Amino acid sequence: MKKTQSFSVRIQYILPQHLISRIAGMFANARIVPFKNWLIRKFIKTYRVSLVEAMIEQPEAYDTFNHFFTRQLKPHARPIDQQPHTITSPVDGIIAQIGTIQQKILLQAKQFYFDLDSLLANTGSLSKQFENGAYATLYLAPSNYHRVHLPIDGQLIQTIYVPGQLFSVNQKTSAVIPNIFSRNERLIAILNTAIGPMAIILIGAMIVGNIKTVWTDSPIKGGQIKIENFTNGIKLAKGDELGYFQLGSTVILLFAKNAMRWDEKMTVNSPIKMGERIAHYHAG
Repeated sequence: MKKTQSFSVRIQYILPQHLISRIAGMFANARIVPFKNWLIRKFIKTYRVSLVEAMIEQPEAYDTFNHFFTRQLKPHARPIDQQPHTITSPVDGIIAQIGTIQQKILLQAKQFYFDLDSLLANTGSLSKQFENGAYATLYLAPSNYHRVHLPIDGQLIQTIYVPGQLFSVNQKTSAVIPNIFSRNERLIAILNTAIGPMAIILIGAMIVGNIKTVWTDSPIKGGQIKIENFTNGIKLAKGDELGYFQLGSTVILLFAKNAMRWDEKMTVNSPIKMGERIAHYHAG
């Protein structure tokens, strides 16, 4: 690790990441009214959060900080691009990386690369489906809307929960911590779509309370890899909600080789909004 790395990055190697995240989760779920109101207002001021598009516009009306952080938006605040053969952004955020997978290698940041096998927890032949395919790494800033939606119609066939570390995930840490996405806790959702398999991966991070999905009653967590197969599949439409981060992080999209093309405007550091077009494909 380079000596020039900031103290805030270096210290993460020795911090009790999961303990800190559990404590943060307790604070985020606290219902002590003066405390949760102060926490929400402090966060809004620090990160310049706008609640104009939120279903609940008054900060005091949220039950907890997590209720505020995972806030829902008003209907039609994020119109879903319904043009044929389009793929839409699953989140609000920025594009951290985007491009083509070189055999099984993906760019993390600058000089750092990571591989499909480790990202997908070495789960059999799964990574072969995405060799030489397309990928995008999408970073959600603290001020963003933190719910994750489906970018294309599909059928959920498998989820893989992978326990791991909880390094903070942002442009600074991605540039200095090797294999951060393969080391961190994550949830991998595999779907069958009209253009073949798609993976949408939710990456956990420091202070991330939990990753919650619409098909589970409680947040997914634990100390072992958990694989769940859906024999009949769960049908989901473009724009349907998949889940949310309770204090959030990063989403990675994977598509098969030659399945689609990223739109030219989609470049590193481009801001994106959930529901807007980011890619297209040809009808098979």
